[in-house]
Amino acid sequence: MEVEVKLRLLTAAAHLRLTALLTPFHLKTLHQRNLFFDTPQYDLSLRHRAVLRLRFLQNNNTSSSPPPPQPQRCILSLKAKPTLANGISRVEEDEEEIDAGSGRECVDSPSKLSDLGSRVLKRVREEYGFEDFRGFVCLGGFENVRNVYEWRGVKLEVDETKFAFGDCYEVECETEEPERVKSMIAEFLSANGIEFKDSDMTKFAVFRSGKLPLTD
Repeated sequence: MEVEVKLRLLTAAAHLRLTALLTPFHLKTLHQRNLFFDTPQYDLSLRHRAVLRLRFLQNNNTSSSPPPPQPQRCILSLKAKPTLANGISRVEEDEEEIDAGSGRECVDSPSKLSDLGSRVLKRVREEYGFEDFRGFVCLGGFENVRNVYEWRGVKLEVDETKFAFGDCYEVECETEEPERVKSMIAEFLSANGIEFKDSDMTKFAVFRSGKLPLTD
């Protein structure tokens, strides 16, 4: 079970101010491309409340010296039975790293998911009754720039998510003490005049809706 605090930053200016304040605590920047797979009827997400995602990511070193080229990674994830209430997300998550080249082939031809020797995909077949993935399609997805910080004993992730219909900004923090950590983050944001509210939609839900969440 993955438990995260999720707080939405209401403006680009709020995102810029927060990342500036957190600069001394910066660890890395991740450029992520998130793509989702399901049947055309959304059998996995609608009937089973599960999401199958391929995430391609590149780690950008921000040191002053030029870093060596970083290979692209690809993470296959299954997220199931999500809840999101009062800015705290709980979801069953299983993930594994796969060859990035194989991942790109699955984007171009989703039926090739059936050819991956994947533990996660085996779970999808066994738990949700899919014989194979021949009927799956790539639903599309979104880009995400994630800045990661080591701050007050927790790891903060500040996201700038680029949907086809606009940009969204969010703070996430995985923790075993979500109420305490949420209070700590909220106090910091409020003290620094950063506009925010509890997230009430996952990024996948925003993507599926085709519009940005309301800010009021």
